[in-house]
Amino acid sequence: MTEEVSLSRLLWACRRGMLELDVLFMPFAKEAYSDLSQQHKLSFQRLLTCEDPELFAWFMGHKTCPDPDLAEIVDVILKRVKL
Repeated sequence: MTEEVSLSRLLWACRRGMLELDVLFMPFAKEAYSDLSQQHKLSFQRLLTCEDPELFAWFMGHKTCPDPDLAEIVDVILKRVKL
């Protein structure tokens, strides 16, 4: 995805094969994406290119994301969900 991705394209990319990921990504994209720093926006866009099993493992705490930038945005999303 490009730096200036439209919200509609971003929301389309948030649609996953796993309901658990949809429940995380869709509200986050709608409610929090616009408030993110540019770096976090880019990290979120990159996160959406990852495979569902990887994402599920990272968000459920089964595995740690090896990429520090992606691990940071995972943490940002998880903290927002816990509010």
